Formats: sequence, C-alpha cells, structure tokens
Amino acid sequence: MRTTLDLPESLLNEAMLVTNTDTKTAVIVKALEELVRKSKIAGIKKYQGKLDLDINLDEVRDRK
Repeated sequence: MRTTLDLPESLLNEAMLVTNTDTKTAVIVKALEELVRKSKIAGIKKYQGKLDLDINLDEVRDRK
C-alpha cells in the first residue's frame, strides 16, 4: 500500500541507524510491528496476578 507521510528526516535516519535497516519502508514496518507487539504485551499484563491457573508443572513436563 502506498502512503505519503511527512516524517522528521533526522528521526527516520536515527531509527534506520539504531535498527540497522537499509530502507525507510523497512524501518517503518519494523516500528509498526514493535508497536503492535508492545500493545499485545500490555494487554496480557493486565491479567497478571488475576488468573488462578491450576497447573501442575510436573504433569505438564511429564515428570513423575
């Protein structure tokens, strides 16, 4: 999909250096993937300590 963006050149160049990415498209795709990943992690973290999982690790790992 083609989209026209007005991005700060210095920020884009810095992101390309930090991620060792050769193209502007690749660095933007990488940034969007990271944004989605962090959003999913934040969604999962809201359940931390709220779920009571009755799991026996020895059974899961086939230990007897």
